[in-house]
Amino acid sequence: MLVRTDEPIEIGTPTGPMRAHVFRPAADGRFPGIALFSEIFQITGPIRRLATSLAGHGYLVAAPEIFHEFEPPGCVLPYDEAGVARGNAHKKSKELGAIDADARGTLDLLKSMACCSGSLGSIGFCVGGHLSLRAAMEPDVLAAASFYATDVHSRTLGRGGDDSLDRLGEITGELLLVWGRQDPHVPREARERIARALGDAGANYQWIELNQQHAFMRDEGHRHDPAAAAICWALTLDLFRRRLRGTTADPTR
Repeated sequence: MLVRTDEPIEIGTPTGPMRAHVFRPAADGRFPGIALFSEIFQITGPIRRLATSLAGHGYLVAAPEIFHEFEPPGCVLPYDEAGVARGNAHKKSKELGAIDADARGTLDLLKSMACCSGSLGSIGFCVGGHLSLRAAMEPDVLAAASFYATDVHSRTLGRGGDDSLDRLGEITGELLLVWGRQDPHVPREARERIARALGDAGANYQWIELNQQHAFMRDEGHRHDPAAAAICWALTLDLFRRRLRGTTADPTR
């Protein structure tokens, strides 16, 4: 499908206005909504291209600027040591309650749009993979994809007591979790801890591990593996097609 890309919309949150970048099919109709959570660098070129691809497959996508409290609207952190340091500082400084409020605001934006069918999903990468998991704790999120989610095993997301491991049982939708075995941010012991928590919670999930490094989905830089990315993208589209297509949202939620 042809796509209308990057329409910035301001969302009111308890910690101030947050810009969300909206990508949608150019055709008329109503489409499932997907909240896309970025890496620590915010809405970079690779994130825009992923959002555009999702929209081209018939989804309404909103990608919020996850560090809106700390950076001006439109800020993109560079892929260098300074950008990494700034992004990591932000993810540790942000209040956990604000993280959840931002996710809820993004989902509510999608539901409010006339071109949204009411079915909701989420997807995220790196810290955004963790944010996608937390968004999936909202009862109206029917499917969530999480790529190499950081800080879940270590309980180090934000300020206020990261309880993601303890709340996995609240997720009622289906999950897809993708990991790289050579990812130093989520080593084997960390992945095993997350898998045990998901099993104990009785979560409905698919678990994919590949011989890849962190951020292999990002189509810039030496870590990108196009073949592995294509496999994971196909699994993601299958998840959203099964769970979000032809589903009527519960109006009481």
